[in-house]
Amino acid sequence: MRGVIKEFFNGLWKENPTFRIQIGLCPVLAVTTSAMNGIGMGLATTFVLTCSNILVSLLRKVIPDKVRIPCYIIVIATFSTIVDLVMNAFTPDLHRVLGIFIPLIVVNCILMGRAEAYASKMPVLHSALDGLGMGLGFTWALTLIGAIRELLGKGSIFDRAVTAEGAATFGMFSLPPGAFITLGVLLALMNMINARLRKAS
Repeated sequence: MRGVIKEFFNGLWKENPTFRIQIGLCPVLAVTTSAMNGIGMGLATTFVLTCSNILVSLLRKVIPDKVRIPCYIIVIATFSTIVDLVMNAFTPDLHRVLGIFIPLIVVNCILMGRAEAYASKMPVLHSALDGLGMGLGFTWALTLIGAIRELLGKGSIFDRAVTAEGAATFGMFSLPPGAFITLGVLLALMNMINARLRKAS
């Protein structure tokens, strides 16, 4: 059981897809203009990742090796379509802001990577927790980047003002260069933290 729990926590820190493995960075850079965008995109990806991991694991002995990649794409596309339709129905404003990046979850390399490298080889419970951990790791990374960019670029977090009215902000952080700068600084901090943890252990 300890190994199963470890698989879940790997995605949150040790193998965080954004800060450690550095895959699936397109939505990280594109949609994180606010914390709400980050959490919305992250949770949508978490749902697709967890559900597709479960289904791929369930079908791993049925899917022939020669057609496994197209089959994984169909599974991921199915859950991506579900998320797209549900968000359009229940959170239309967020769906409108995230735009094309919701249906593009299907080509996010985190999902294909976990399906191929993990879910296709492991039991259902392990695969579900792996998908959930990776998804939540992706979610907290996007939310953190979005919160920093929103705070520095607009003076707010989750659309609530946290700086004095008329206070100077750095509008660049609301633009694409702000995403690269924020991600770069956070990657450097993560590397420093990991280096210190290695020295301490």
